[in-house]
Amino acid sequence: MDLATLSLFVLAVSAVTVIPGPTMLLALNNGAQGGKRIAVCGIAGAALSDLILIGAVGCGLGALLLASEQLFTLVKWAGAAYLLYLAWLLWRAPVGRIQTNTPTSVPLSGRSAFLRSLFVALSNPKGLLFFSAFLPQFIHPEGDIAIQYATLALVTAVIDIALMSVYALGGHHAMRILSGKAMRWLNRGCAGLLAGLGVALSLYRRSTIS
Repeated sequence: MDLATLSLFVLAVSAVTVIPGPTMLLALNNGAQGGKRIAVCGIAGAALSDLILIGAVGCGLGALLLASEQLFTLVKWAGAAYLLYLAWLLWRAPVGRIQTNTPTSVPLSGRSAFLRSLFVALSNPKGLLFFSAFLPQFIHPEGDIAIQYATLALVTAVIDIALMSVYALGGHHAMRILSGKAMRWLNRGCAGLLAGLGVALSLYRRSTIS
């Protein structure tokens, strides 16, 4: 893969990723409610999902999802239901200041944050379909296909980590500045956006990208 193709890929992925999606909203909320350690765990889960999804595309699973109406519908509704469940949890989540010397003040474990971000990304069929349509444009058939997919997966994960870190830091600093009431509305704002994304996903059709 030449440098020009890779540079174009970086710009395109950055432009798409910077738009707030479920994993970005979770990074913001993890940074606000759980602190840096929780945020890092959530970011790691989302980065792993990039590697898994792009690996799945390289193995042809994206084409399978595109071809099977039943499989697509199953994954779509599972993803929508999970987003709505997370929105409900965030709406009801208690608000408290971060206390670095009190581990029990953290409302979410690192493992939970990791699994939430991982499952949110993997249960959204739009990610797999997007990569299926997007990645082949940057693959040179004459080169080693596996190495090219691995390169794109690693680059995508690094971009996600960088952008989610910005969201998480923003949430972390907001927690230290905003009042409890403002933080509650930040929680509920994230919950509302996640619920909206869940509803949008339930209405999503495969023909949108075809």
